[in-house]
Amino acid sequence: MHPVFASLAAAAISFAPANYATSGREGVQKATPASATSSRVQLSALESQLLGKINLTRGRRGLRPLRLSARLTAAANQHSASMAAKGYFSHDSANGGSFFKRIASFYTYHGYSNWSAGENILWSSPDIDPGGALRLWMNSPEHRANLLNRSWREIGLSAVHAANAPGVYGGDEVTIVTADFGFRY
Repeated sequence: MHPVFASLAAAAISFAPANYATSGREGVQKATPASATSSRVQLSALESQLLGKINLTRGRRGLRPLRLSARLTAAANQHSASMAAKGYFSHDSANGGSFFKRIASFYTYHGYSNWSAGENILWSSPDIDPGGALRLWMNSPEHRANLLNRSWREIGLSAVHAANAPGVYGGDEVTIVTADFGFRY
């Protein structure tokens, strides 16, 4: 039997991009709305159930549900997979790049006057369930703040299972979960 262990981290950033352009200026890029691509997202049972629990938790507090974003899900998946393959646990990318730059490469801020992104990550024994993941995040003030942030409109989720995760995971069997949050308008 595997020991139960978990580690958490949360981060968020918000800014008005320096390339802000009003809708009346030439050269404004129109990004494809995330809702137009969310139908292409395939979630695992863990990811889908976690999304349901997050939205239920938000709804009980009078907050709007988060829409699934294909772009944020791609960012979350890339990060979970990278951490599992390279044996690190951080919001920063393996090359030291900041989390918001990584997310922005998938969930662009070009053409938007306001953009914000946040991230919750966790790793745990391989049998983490959606309720357990949500409890871990809700019991941490920083993660709870991200989950219950009124500003967020969209979410991307990724849970990656690694049978023999290297590095900080010590070769153990783990599940790594990344939740990327965002809004842009």
